[in-house]
Amino acid sequence: MANNSSTSNPSLNRRQISQALNIPPEMAARNGIPSRMKASDVHELDANPPSWLAQSRANSTGKRPIWVELRCYLCDFHETARPKKWWPEFTFVLCDFHHNDELPSPIPGWRRSEFDGVGSRFRGIVDSQDPQDT
Repeated sequence: MANNSSTSNPSLNRRQISQALNIPPEMAARNGIPSRMKASDVHELDANPPSWLAQSRANSTGKRPIWVELRCYLCDFHETARPKKWWPEFTFVLCDFHHNDELPSPIPGWRRSEFDGVGSRFRGIVDSQDPQDT
């Protein structure tokens, strides 16, 4: 939640509103969601969606999430991010505060690949079996 003086009904920014409604920020802006809203107003919008939001939810297949939570395997640092098409299924997600040698070693016969640029300060680690060992 946003850090402001009104703790009983905090104000959310458009990114937080998008996360709460499970829609892309571009869709929120395109459909007139203001840059800030009270949490109670967002809850009301979620409970009684306008036609564009109801249609979006009806069209959603659920195959690919709109938002994912990235959480460091080692320290539990986390953020919510929009997944990219190129992201594979990660074995580990690691924040910039840690080194790969802090992770458990891959299983013998498996190799480790690293993907930078995951979220704002993470990298994804994928352990996969070498093709000749399958």
